[in-house]
Amino acid sequence: MNPQEKVLHCYNQVAEDYAVERWDELSKKQVDRLLLKEFASSNKETGLCADFGCGPGQTTKFLYDNGLENIVGIDLSPAMVNVARKLSPQIKFETGDLLNIAFPPGSLGSALAFYSIVHFTPDQVRVCFREINRVLKTGGDFLFSFHVGEEIVHFDNARGKEVDIDLFFFKTDDIVTLLQETGFNITDAIERRPHENMEYPTRRAYIWAQKK
Repeated sequence: MNPQEKVLHCYNQVAEDYAVERWDELSKKQVDRLLLKEFASSNKETGLCADFGCGPGQTTKFLYDNGLENIVGIDLSPAMVNVARKLSPQIKFETGDLLNIAFPPGSLGSALAFYSIVHFTPDQVRVCFREINRVLKTGGDFLFSFHVGEEIVHFDNARGKEVDIDLFFFKTDDIVTLLQETGFNITDAIERRPHENMEYPTRRAYIWAQKK
């Protein structure tokens, strides 16, 4: 299990390097771009969108540039938020915790969480989904991604920095079940192979869900 303090320490340590590495990653990921463009198009007029676990804000900016301008990027790490604000000063970014979201019930039109559950146990994922369901409007879209599998991989070094953090993989069917149990309908659930020599070598899953 990853205490939030360990996750916070890790990403505060690597924020600048992470931004350099990830800022242009979507230019090489066709499936991600297609999904994000459709998500932006579908949610331009639905109200505020929150990009949870936004990191340096590359997905937030992509959505903003594709017409979803009513958006806020949210990350646990203040260092990541500071980097995101520097890279995209036209977009609002703030700190926040996916396990205890600081929005009132029904206040979001949509939510995004690309690879934002990867440091959560299954029990924490359930809490996260309940929180996202709580803050979404009825019918609100929730799009997110994760690594597919059953492993837990430990890292004690990230970009030359000493860390102590676990990466959790999940079976897509298990995540679908958790979503259904926490008040979502499933619109789409897909998987893809990793991009060779560019990504961590795991299958990737994308789920588009909707609050019941």
